[in-house]
Amino acid sequence: AVDTQGLPHAIHITTANITDRNGCIEAFSLHKNHLFGVKNVLADGGYSGEKFAKSVQKILGCIVQIAKRNTLHTFTVIPKRWVVERSFAWIEKCRMLWKNCERKLHTSLNMVVLAFIALLLKRF
Repeated sequence: AVDTQGLPHAIHITTANITDRNGCIEAFSLHKNHLFGVKNVLADGGYSGEKFAKSVQKILGCIVQIAKRNTLHTFTVIPKRWVVERSFAWIEKCRMLWKNCERKLHTSLNMVVLAFIALLLKRF
């Protein structure tokens, strides 16, 4: 979970058999103390649905907004979707995160945290 500047506020690594929706709910549950000021959650179409929105409302007390694609199947930038994609691009600059081959989830989590720390150190 990132803010509008692309900086992380919650990071949660799961195994491949966990869906993105369930992983997001787990992340919000684990990090709800850090996310208490969140007013809106912006997500892509994969997170649409009443069940997901109600779960987020229950955990964080905020609403879910879906950044939808246009109805034509042409390439266009989805409004506000670039915020998360920019964060992914930043951490993909770290070679160890191109392809995740770690055996332990906490190792992957630590690599993502280190990537963001390196990003922040470069900014200051």
